[in-house]
Amino acid sequence: MTEFLINNMAPIIFASMVLFLLVGFPVAFALAANGIFFGLIGIELGLLGPQLFQALPDRIFGIMNNDTLLAIPFFTFMGLILERSGMAEDLLDTIGQLFGPLRGGLAFAVIFVGALLAATTGVVAASVISMGLISLPIMLRYGYNTKLATGIIAASGTLAQILPPSLVLIIMADQLGKSVGDMYQGAFIPAIALTCLYVGYVILIAIFKPSWVPALPREARTLHGMKLFMRALTTMVPPLFLIFLVLGTIFMGIATPTEGGAMGATGALIMALARQRLSLTLLKQAMESTAKLTTFVIFILVGARVFSLTFYGVDGHRWVEHLLTGLPGGEVGFLIVVNVLVFLLAFFLDFFELSFIVVPLLGPVAQALGIDLIWFGILLAVNMQTSFMHPPFGFALFFLRSVAPASVKTTDIYWGAIPFVCIQVIMVGLLIAFPQLVTFGLDKAVKVDLDAVEIEVPGSSYGGGGAYGSPAGGAQDEQPKPGAAATDAILDMVKESKEKQ
Repeated sequence: MTEFLINNMAPIIFASMVLFLLVGFPVAFALAANGIFFGLIGIELGLLGPQLFQALPDRIFGIMNNDTLLAIPFFTFMGLILERSGMAEDLLDTIGQLFGPLRGGLAFAVIFVGALLAATTGVVAASVISMGLISLPIMLRYGYNTKLATGIIAASGTLAQILPPSLVLIIMADQLGKSVGDMYQGAFIPAIALTCLYVGYVILIAIFKPSWVPALPREARTLHGMKLFMRALTTMVPPLFLIFLVLGTIFMGIATPTEGGAMGATGALIMALARQRLSLTLLKQAMESTAKLTTFVIFILVGARVFSLTFYGVDGHRWVEHLLTGLPGGEVGFLIVVNVLVFLLAFFLDFFELSFIVVPLLGPVAQALGIDLIWFGILLAVNMQTSFMHPPFGFALFFLRSVAPASVKTTDIYWGAIPFVCIQVIMVGLLIAFPQLVTFGLDKAVKVDLDAVEIEVPGSSYGGGGAYGSPAGGAQDEQPKPGAAATDAILDMVKESKEKQ
């Protein structure tokens, strides 16, 4: 029995963690409990050293010192202030009037506003609840198909997961060890493409099922001509300016994501103040919600660090790597299996849990196979977006159910979500087929003049009279100085690079 435990510790730890999650045990505590319990067993069996847990304080303080994670409370606070200051209501009313004469106009308005809210709030719950409260009653009143209306609202709300400044992209960048700015830039085109696929689906419905998406009646269109134009201008310019203030400065390299989040939070407060909707009650609610969500994320991250300490200690990462790199089909086989696995896990786990548990295990394998980690992270983020839409456990469906009128059946919400889950899966296939959708603009190599490179290694006098810098013919020829081997390796790499150029 002891030998069996020693030889199979990694799969046992992983299976135990999955079992804890399936029975509904809180994720952060399930991860930490597994890490500590199996760490103690490993020490008892002699598989791990007793000094294992001495590394825990450093790993936990490493989370606290991570400046990138500061972007999470900033963007969350920004989104909550904007959502509760009435921006969503004004946008939906104005854009609904703008697209009202078109068949499917309200649906187009919901998708467009969903994208704008995603680019300003970054919070799925805020987007879905806002549009569910405001748009769903209007769409149902004017004859929209119930399944289509609920599906559009839920799917448009989930754009907040993939469109910057998405919280999941911040976590994905942290887990993969990549820049948040690069992750945002890589996600921008796929997010716009996914939005266009939603619009395309509504256009097809308007062509083949026109009764499902009627135009807004003339008596419901209260704004016309210059009045509508001026209203659209005053409603849309502030959020668009805020988007540029946050994302534009990050993409141009002027600000870090954390600084961009701070500017966004300040901009949201100014917008709420300008609308005369900023109050102490609103501030208190936004700060409490921000503190709860940030604490939730950090606790899961702490639990994940405890779990990974033991899992990596028993070479669990090598077990996962051997398991996945041995799949038939090489890189393609790996991508197919991983995406199917993530799609299935998304039925039971939300994107935070997937990001902290699954991504750290898959990232090293993807890197070993030569897969670009920015592209891989965006691919997983689009796939994990389905976790919000999966019947019956999708969180976006729960959010919508909580604010939908009693006349809307839960089964209508579930059936309405299925076509959009299929669209999200199609987007995953497009990203695999056309990785340039992510890597465009990110794969521009920095030109380096290798002839101008000078390398100095402390403790080395490479280039002196004898071998490795020792006096010619001296007794030290047989004992290279410290750093000499490193110098040789670096110079060989430079020489090889120059020959390739």
